[in-house]
Amino acid sequence: MYTVGLQSAADAFLLSSLKAQVALALLILFILLFFGFGSQKDGAVDGTPVFLPGSHLLAITPFFRRRFEFLNNGFHKTGQSLFQFNMLRETVIVVSGESARKSFFANKHFDLTEGFKMLSGAIPVVKGVTSNLQAKRIAQIHKRLSSVQRNEHLSGLIAPILEDCRRVMETWGPSGTFDPFEKIYELLFQITVRSLSCEELADDPVQVARLKQLYDTLDSGTTPATVLLPWLPGPSMLKKLWATKKIYDIIVRAIDERERSGISKPDTLQMLLDEKDERLVIVGFILGLLVAGARATGTTASWLITYLGDHDSKDEVIAEVEQLLANHVSPNVSYSLSQQLSSIPLEAWESETPVLDSLIRETLRIAQPHTAMRRNLGPDVTIDGKTIPSGAYVLYPFSDVHLNPDVYPDPWRFDPSREEATVPFGYVGWGGGKTHCLGQRLARLELKLVTSMMLLGFRYSLVNKKGEQLDAPPQPNWNDILLCRPEQGSCYLKHEKSMLSL
Repeated sequence: MYTVGLQSAADAFLLSSLKAQVALALLILFILLFFGFGSQKDGAVDGTPVFLPGSHLLAITPFFRRRFEFLNNGFHKTGQSLFQFNMLRETVIVVSGESARKSFFANKHFDLTEGFKMLSGAIPVVKGVTSNLQAKRIAQIHKRLSSVQRNEHLSGLIAPILEDCRRVMETWGPSGTFDPFEKIYELLFQITVRSLSCEELADDPVQVARLKQLYDTLDSGTTPATVLLPWLPGPSMLKKLWATKKIYDIIVRAIDERERSGISKPDTLQMLLDEKDERLVIVGFILGLLVAGARATGTTASWLITYLGDHDSKDEVIAEVEQLLANHVSPNVSYSLSQQLSSIPLEAWESETPVLDSLIRETLRIAQPHTAMRRNLGPDVTIDGKTIPSGAYVLYPFSDVHLNPDVYPDPWRFDPSREEATVPFGYVGWGGGKTHCLGQRLARLELKLVTSMMLLGFRYSLVNKKGEQLDAPPQPNWNDILLCRPEQGSCYLKHEKSMLSL
């Protein structure tokens, strides 16, 4: 856990002079270069993947900043479907192609937790809470996430989520222009707090905004230094530690408040308390899943709303949701839009929305810049004639299949009517093999509710920063590994509220 000294160090750095910060940054750069040189090999022995050219850590820093470009360049420079590079003392192997994809997702010894822990660096790290977890605690967190998505609990979330949509969308005004990669993401962050934490936080807009700001600090503070040298108290690491400590405190205060009140509430925190889970499991569940859920679902929602701006599918979605309302809501009752949508049962949202399902699927394919990360905890394994040694980290970029023109013709074109790929693991938007997104049922519901509120509550189109209508939506930036957002200022939504009351 955190010590007083560590918190004091972080506070002291943040209050230090620019000269001191620059000096510390230069020291970190020197250490990186010192440790990096000589750690990369120029060639590979027979039976092992070829090494990516480059002899120091500076050659692999784009892995953290421009990953899509870095991996594509790696395949191009080596001319191979598998290549490797060293990250300090660790071996990292990148695989691609159909047979490698099958092996990657099918191998029971390729561990997700170990791979993600080393190579991501963007999840809040608190020992015993989100890191260094025993297998029993990890399994317990997964079990609780499944409980959150039981029919009764999910059904109970529909009305509060829609009320969050109404409240946030009302702040947009009757007309105007906004960046969907800011406003839609903010809405999804609010909804994620609602779905995965407690009313004490979700009902307090100030606390939600503060949490988002702190998680943004974690994102911006994830650098090569914080991932490769997490023990080094550099500027970015101290900011990450400070932000993590603040998030931890906010969550713990909310838990304490609930326990002191003795009042039972119908939310996820109450479910965790009723199960008599350890305090560390409860905090870890909320701390880790808040950011994981908000990033993934927020990115997908932002792009889904953007793609529908001037797409033919917009009318199909509106017709589909209006049919749901006709089937499940009495026409004689004058409810607001959010109230009408909350009357549609969970079963209908899940089984009577094929258009929304196809839109979500296509959005995940084209605008989810994921690179699957694993660590080989088993014996050496051979993929495409190359040895993946025990202990090595293994990466599979989703772009290898999702942006492959042989699998998806004209892959950058948004086309929800595409036929499903017939190749093995031809679609991995929700994961593949033994590893799937455990929160996908909740994520699908959230995406459908937000999209329905947006399309029925507003008329909108895509414009540039001058307010001129765009001829086509922007292209997702796969180098932005967290949000996939396009160039800043390249796309806005010009909206006007519909006749329906939100």
